[in-house]
Amino acid sequence: MDLDYNGGNTTTTNKRVFHRIGGGQSVNDTSNQHNHQHQQNQKVCYHWRAGKCNRFPCPFLHRELPAPPPHAYLNGGEGGAKRGFAGNDSSSFSGRRGGDGFSLLTQLEGHQKVISGIALPSGSDKLYTGSKDETVRVWDCQSGQCMHVINLGGEVGCMISEGPWIFVGLPNVVKAWNTQTNTDLSLDGPIGQVYALVVGNDLLFAGTQDGSILVWKFNAATFNFEPAVSLKDHKMAVVSLVVGANRLYSGSIDHSIKVWSLETLQCIQTLTDHTSVVMSILCWEQFLLSCSLDQTIKVWAATESGNLEVTYTHNEEHGLLTLCGMHDLDGKPVLLCSSNDNSVHLYDLPSFSEKGKMFAKQEIRAIQTGPGGLFFTGDGTGQVRVWNSVAVPTAAT
Repeated sequence: MDLDYNGGNTTTTNKRVFHRIGGGQSVNDTSNQHNHQHQQNQKVCYHWRAGKCNRFPCPFLHRELPAPPPHAYLNGGEGGAKRGFAGNDSSSFSGRRGGDGFSLLTQLEGHQKVISGIALPSGSDKLYTGSKDETVRVWDCQSGQCMHVINLGGEVGCMISEGPWIFVGLPNVVKAWNTQTNTDLSLDGPIGQVYALVVGNDLLFAGTQDGSILVWKFNAATFNFEPAVSLKDHKMAVVSLVVGANRLYSGSIDHSIKVWSLETLQCIQTLTDHTSVVMSILCWEQFLLSCSLDQTIKVWAATESGNLEVTYTHNEEHGLLTLCGMHDLDGKPVLLCSSNDNSVHLYDLPSFSEKGKMFAKQEIRAIQTGPGGLFFTGDGTGQVRVWNSVAVPTAAT
C-alpha cells in the first residue's frame, strides 16, 4: 500500500520529524518496504526466472521488466475476461447510487470456517487462503479452481507472503514455505496460537497468544530461519503487527500499541489511547493507523519530541476488525475497514469520507490487496471474494 498524502491537518513539521526518526523512509506496508530494497538494483533475478531463487531477501527484482499489464496473469491475459478471477458477476458493493468503482469478480468456496489469512506470493500464479478449519487452500489464478488443500492439524491464526515465501501462524509453530523451491520449514518456539506475522529488516516477527513477539533471522547458508530473540512487553496476546519507518508496531488484547526499534529491538514507546483490543495496524505515509473493538480508527503522527500521538479519531457504531489500504483507478488512496456488523467500509483518505460499504454473511477477518486493483476478502463462513477496481462513468456536463 503506497498511499499518497493529499492534504489534511497534519503539519509539514510532523512529516519531517517522522521521516527523521524513521531513517528518512516513508511508512509503507512490509511488501512495499521489501520492494523498495529490490528497486535499489533494477536487475531481474536470474535464479528467480529459473524458479530456483533461495535468497531471503533477494537483492534483485522478482518480477520482469517492464511489469506485466494489470490483471495479466490473474485473468489469463487477453481474452481471459470470462474465466479465472475475471468472472461475469459485476455486482457492486457500493452503498451509494452511482457506484464506488469496485465490483465483485468471483467467489471462492471450500473453506468451512473463518478465513484468517490471504496471501499472493510474488512470482506465483497461485492464491493461498488460510482458515480456522485447519487448512490452507491453493487456488489457480487463471482457472479460479482450488488446486490443493493442505491440512495443517491446527487453526490458521494468520498468513502472510514475502517474496516467494509464505508464512503461516499455527498453535505453537510457524510454518514457512518457499513457493519457488518447495522448501517446507517449521519454526518452533511460539507458546499458544500465532495471531500475527510480519517481515522487516531481514527479520520475521510472530505475535503470540502469551504476549511475546518471537523473532527469527534468515540464514542463507543453511537456508533456514534461526531464532534471534523474544520481545516480552505486552501483558496479553499480540494480535497485530506492522513494520514501517524502521519501527515495528504491535497491537494487543491488552489495549496497547508498542513501538519497537528495528535496530535495537527495544520498546521505545507504548500507546494507550485505545480502550479495547487493538485488532489491526496500518502504516500510511508518515501516519500510523489503528483500529480497535472500541469502535474507533485512530490516526497517529510523530510530534517534535519524536513520540507518536493521536491526530484524528474516527468513530464507528461497531467494533472494528481489519484495516487495509489501496489505490483506486484514479490513484487516490482508499482505506478498507471491516466491522463486526459483517460490513466493510471504504473511506477516501485523508478525509475519511465514506465511498461505500459492502456486506458479508459473517464478519470479514482478512483483506488482502493484489496487482492491478484486485483485492480479496475472507469472511466468517469461509467464503473468499475477489474484487476489482472498475472505471466509474462520469456524467456529461
